[in-house]
Amino acid sequence: MSHMHDRRRVYARRAAVFGGFAGLLGTLVLSGPTAQAAPPTPPSAATARTQLAGLTVKAEGSSDGYSRDKFPHWITQSGSCNTREVVLKRDGTNVQTDSSCAATSGTWKSAYDGETWTAASDVDIDHVIPLSEAWKSGASGWTTAQRQALANDLTHSQLIAVTDNVNQAKGDKDPAKWLPPLASYHCMYARMWVSVKYTYKLTVDSAEKSALSGILNGC
Repeated sequence: MSHMHDRRRVYARRAAVFGGFAGLLGTLVLSGPTAQAAPPTPPSAATARTQLAGLTVKAEGSSDGYSRDKFPHWITQSGSCNTREVVLKRDGTNVQTDSSCAATSGTWKSAYDGETWTAASDVDIDHVIPLSEAWKSGASGWTTAQRQALANDLTHSQLIAVTDNVNQAKGDKDPAKWLPPLASYHCMYARMWVSVKYTYKLTVDSAEKSALSGILNGC
């Protein structure tokens, strides 16, 4: 038993060392020469169309009572690393961190606009479904724990490292009002958006649904 435990420990250490490289290799194999470190891949456009059809269409609710503090982030993920730091490491290339897990160097290619950055301060972690948008489409009735889960979700395509001023231009706009500057990313963005809304049973308004349908039908 203890022998197995030791082997597992060794494997876990190896996985920690090679995990980043293996992840990058997987991305290269899956998506060819344009590969980059990225969030979890959302379901296909065909699946996204089905998921979109299953979402409740409802006018956006009020932002009354909304506060980012009601979506606690960035929470500690492991050791001294919080969610932002984990995403910076995941979405960047050759990211080096200091003892407190802050990124000291690396390269980040922003999928939203195709720009490349070498300072973590030029990169924001975008909530694909903005927290205010989530509030107005159902999260106002959630528990704080549920809102925290959405704000720190590393399992679905909810968090992505992008150019900071592009993220700020997006604000809390839905796809009827804002899309990534890089048109070639619109399909992926729509798939990500629908996947997260579907996972969390959030509603869509009619303009948002129409915009998403248009994008997904062209994928």
